[in-house]
Amino acid sequence: MAGRSVVGPTALRMMLGGHLRELRERAGVSRTDAGWAIRASESKISRLELGRVSFKERDVVDLLTLYDVTDERERDEALSLMRNANAPGWWYRYNDLLPTWFQSYLGLEAAASLIRTYEVQFVPGLLQTEAYARAVILLGHRSARPEEIERRVNLRVERRRILNRPNPPEFWAVVDEGVLRRPIGGRAVMREQLKALIELTDLPWVRLQVIPFLAGGHAAAGGAFSILRFPEPDIQDVVYVEQLTSALYLDKRVDVDHYAMVMDRLCAQVEPPDRTEATLMTIREEL
Repeated sequence: MAGRSVVGPTALRMMLGGHLRELRERAGVSRTDAGWAIRASESKISRLELGRVSFKERDVVDLLTLYDVTDERERDEALSLMRNANAPGWWYRYNDLLPTWFQSYLGLEAAASLIRTYEVQFVPGLLQTEAYARAVILLGHRSARPEEIERRVNLRVERRRILNRPNPPEFWAVVDEGVLRRPIGGRAVMREQLKALIELTDLPWVRLQVIPFLAGGHAAAGGAFSILRFPEPDIQDVVYVEQLTSALYLDKRVDVDHYAMVMDRLCAQVEPPDRTEATLMTIREEL
């Protein structure tokens, strides 16, 4: 594990979980027996190995012992990784506003080197202006206090910073034309949002494609989703499918390959990225 460098505690948890899974399989220990060793269930071991939950030092020590890891340097590396993985992410200040299932996504988003997303309802969160984000948030939280609304807006603004950090992720979005014509927040807000999208597509690491109404049916007709890839080869791709009150995280190879195939077909079927600016300008003029 030495020499690895990944952004964010979520990716570190995934790395440690994957390492513990390799040690368990090498030792020939079942998840049930591993769970018994740390006074937990088989499902808890599964969540730990997928990096879905934080680690307790006592549990990691007990698992290393169970897996017959006696080398002090290897044990120290695992425990050091655990401590870094348990550090809070930047979003910890908003934990009172965020469901646990979405906190997991923010960690994955911060760690990813490539994010591919398909949207049918709203402009992708990482591309939203402050005014557009406020309008979207009000749709679901209209009865919330003004200070809560502003905190939610600030959270959305902070998320966008990953696109301007050193070594930003490559962000590739495909959106339905209806996303761009739906005047969320009113025409003025939408025109500002379209202007921002035009500027964002000048960034070499941001690609945006539009599915025109005239395209008819397409490969991703099932609904919105995102595929996240990470810089560390030890961390497998994850598909994120958000629902109304929960989300699915798919990391089985067959599922990831299926969604990747759908995204590849979708990108090939719709307008290429070099046509996007003209499309955005046309829609903005028509609003």
